[in-house]
Amino acid sequence: MIDRGKRSVLGVGVNVVDYDGAVERIVQAAHAGEAHAVSALAVHGVMTGALDPEHKYRLNRMDTVTPDGQPVRWALRLLHGEPLPDRVYGPHLSDLVCAKAAKEGLPIYLYGSRPEVLEGLVAKLKSRYSDLVIAGYEPSKFRQLTESEEGEMRERIAGSKAKIVLVGLGCPRQEVFVYEHSAALGIPMLAVGAAFDFFAGTLRQAPKWMQDRGLEWAFRLAVEPRRLWRRYMYLNPLYLTMLAGQRMGLLKTRLSNEREPGTNIRYG
Repeated sequence: MIDRGKRSVLGVGVNVVDYDGAVERIVQAAHAGEAHAVSALAVHGVMTGALDPEHKYRLNRMDTVTPDGQPVRWALRLLHGEPLPDRVYGPHLSDLVCAKAAKEGLPIYLYGSRPEVLEGLVAKLKSRYSDLVIAGYEPSKFRQLTESEEGEMRERIAGSKAKIVLVGLGCPRQEVFVYEHSAALGIPMLAVGAAFDFFAGTLRQAPKWMQDRGLEWAFRLAVEPRRLWRRYMYLNPLYLTMLAGQRMGLLKTRLSNEREPGTNIRYG
């Protein structure tokens, strides 16, 4: 098990952790009834923090930020001499957490995505883990929640007696959601990206050879070009440029800034 704390990647603290270490952190917090905010960040996720001081503040207050993408794992080695055997990919981490939750009797709650995706996800999880208790689930409203809706949502999750919440709202909305609600609910919450769609079979995953070589972005761009072309064509080159700047010590002042968010966005 690897768990050696956080290191800065473009000013965002990323944990030097493997799957075993991340699962252990989450499960311990679930048993203890403690808040534990988790995000799995690929290049896009890191860049949302690197370019936005308020979002950087949120990310740097997460308890665990895993290197979801291979380029983020490579950055830990390049910048800090911290080699890891593999990335800690949000969908696979979610799978391992569900397996552990089933084994140790920890009910889970699923929040986000669309009703049809959630139905497929629930069916897949129940068939894979017969002992897994799904305490509840609800889809995203795909808009900002009102204050009363936010309170009702928290009451539903708390009333379900769930010990772990998996959140699939897309980056960066899911990280905002976890930041806003994990402490209030006092349980682990995981921002898991496209895990819901992958499990439900509504979105194809890249072949493993592409994932291992850091080319998952190319596969996703080919599958969803209209939605993702700006993200990858702009952010990927900028990520590499900024990494070089951090490696040479040229971006210290810029990368050290963060700013506490001024308002509750109430994503849902």
